[in-house]
Amino acid sequence: LQITGLIFGGVGMVGTLAATVMPQWRVSAHIDSNIVVFETTWEGLWMDCISHLGIRLQCKFYDSVLALPQPLEAFRALMCIAVILSIISFLLAIVGVKYTHRTKEDPQSISAFILAAGIAFLLTGILVLIPVSWTAGSIIHNFYDPKVPTPLKRELGAALYMGWVSAALLIAAGGMYCGF
Repeated sequence: LQITGLIFGGVGMVGTLAATVMPQWRVSAHIDSNIVVFETTWEGLWMDCISHLGIRLQCKFYDSVLALPQPLEAFRALMCIAVILSIISFLLAIVGVKYTHRTKEDPQSISAFILAAGIAFLLTGILVLIPVSWTAGSIIHNFYDPKVPTPLKRELGAALYMGWVSAALLIAAGGMYCGF
């Protein structure tokens, strides 16, 4: 169970890092009957990208941190904290698993590292869920809002799905370690 939790936590940690740096949080929606699409827009936490005909990709980092909308600043901060906390959780889990094999006669010290890793994994999963789910809710709300012009409508990007899977794995790992 500890090794499974370690694997889930490790994959969740890598997924959290990937979701944080991926530019595909919001992807341009092609709603009209026009089948030929010349460019696709991706919007992420750190940059915007435009793909021209699937051949050329241009990405640009946001110019100023001060010019960003407040929710985006908060999402950046939450995801960065989640990445750092997932690394700490993973290291705690490794120490806990190593320490478990060395001292089987002292069960109290075993549960301290494992329990700390479990709580940290649970907290990390929740930290990932907040910006990912909030962004998805915003995208869905704007997609069905008739006041939003069609070119500005977006769809859920791959980074959101990566974030949900990572959060589920981190929460599962945390549950395994807390229930140990």
